[in-house]
Amino acid sequence: MINKARVGLAGDPDSAWRLVADIGGTSARFALADDYGALQGHDTLSCEDFDGPAEAARAYLSGRDVGSIREAAFAVATPVYADRISFTNRASWSFSVSELGQQLGVAQCRVINDFTALALSIPRLDREWLVPVSEHGRRTFDAPLAVIGPGTGLGATGVIPTKHGWHALAGEGGHATLAPADEREVELLAILTRKFGHVSSERVLSGPGLVNLYHANCELSGVVAHDLEPADITERALGGSCDICATVVDDFFAMLGTATGNLVLTLGARGGAYIGGGIVPRLAERIGASRFRERFEAHGRLSDYLADVPCYMVTAPYPALEGALASLSSV
Repeated sequence: MINKARVGLAGDPDSAWRLVADIGGTSARFALADDYGALQGHDTLSCEDFDGPAEAARAYLSGRDVGSIREAAFAVATPVYADRISFTNRASWSFSVSELGQQLGVAQCRVINDFTALALSIPRLDREWLVPVSEHGRRTFDAPLAVIGPGTGLGATGVIPTKHGWHALAGEGGHATLAPADEREVELLAILTRKFGHVSSERVLSGPGLVNLYHANCELSGVVAHDLEPADITERALGGSCDICATVVDDFFAMLGTATGNLVLTLGARGGAYIGGGIVPRLAERIGASRFRERFEAHGRLSDYLADVPCYMVTAPYPALEGALASLSSV
């Protein structure tokens, strides 16, 4: 369902288009959906250049002869609980959903969390954008899907089939308590517990989590930790220049396997586990040889259950835009 080309938009100005957006802390991505649900006219604008999402949307639309916009959906990198939305990493962008719809002149305007949008995109994506982590498992169709996404934070939720289509659960699974699976992980988590008190999955399975794991591994090994960013850790791990960094990535995938297996069991997600976010695709060459699948299945009496569940990496370039579009059909 993703239009791979970045096109200007050669559409019919008499058509009623649907506007979709994916807005983060630094960039606002836009596209338009035609009557067949195909996205086109992809473009990315800098949030720094605008006072809010309405202004950014108008700038995007100004160069396109598309006639009327029937509906709009925005995926935003912040919690969505009420009509008033405030961005956690862009304080000046506080807006009302209802006012946004009025400013854009649309009959319907939806705003959803960006990870909810990622989750809603999964049933829409072509198979080429879903890369199997291993050859294990066979997807059960019309069964729940588990979606987990390590990035700046950790999103973890489910998508369930209903008679009206797919519905994404509004969960905060990334903040569930992380459990160790062996004695070494007990020691690592003891170090993190002394620092944080409560150690959620997000404390380890995220960009900042890689840094936490790095410092815990350094303390456990009795070596001096350097001031590394997540990208430094993954680069040194892939390049073979830092043994501790390589261990961190191995630990990351092992714990991600356990957390993903937990999520599948909780949801009964026989439709598969789907890994999004910004970290895992960059480490794609390591996941197959890691302990991810072993730990995904290693759940005692339910190991055989998990052995039948496939796991995929989501590699689509604009999944949140697809999910935003899907949200307009799920009301």
